[in-house]
Amino acid sequence: MSMSLRDQLIAAGLVSEKQARQASQQPRPQQRSKNKPVPIPEHKLAVQQAQAEKAVRDQALNRKQQDKAERKARLAQVRQLIEQSRVPKVESDDYYNFVDGRKIKRLPVNAAMREQLNRGDLVIVRCDGRYDLVPAAAAERIREREASAVIQRVVAAAGAGEDHAYDAYAVPDNLMW
Repeated sequence: MSMSLRDQLIAAGLVSEKQARQASQQPRPQQRSKNKPVPIPEHKLAVQQAQAEKAVRDQALNRKQQDKAERKARLAQVRQLIEQSRVPKVESDDYYNFVDGRKIKRLPVNAAMREQLNRGDLVIVRCDGRYDLVPAAAAERIREREASAVIQRVVAAAGAGEDHAYDAYAVPDNLMW
């Protein structure tokens, strides 16, 4: 009968009986199957999950910072457009009243400015708490960048013929509110 490897090593004198007993008592490493995936320790999973969450937070923070920078750039463009195209303010006792949100505001205007406002050639814009008058073309460029900066655009000629119920009533030319 064939002898085991242990018995053969002892017979050859390569190991002693004591060494053979110690070797048989030591735990053997588990053989890994080629088909089974290697289990990842729990702490490594936790580290990977934390890294993924940090990446998501970083992306959200980057998006927020980019949005803030873009908004700042748009506001700078709006300020520049208003500075370049604003109509000089006049000293007058005649005021043009307009509604901004729920408040009534007023700007000093002369007769020519009032006519241009009524026709829609001039538009009221707001930036940094100030109200200015700008031409309609500049107001459109401002509206593209920041829609809330444009306060009013009234075009009286476009809507005049649409409401037939009030055609019989004449509106006086000198009407102001």
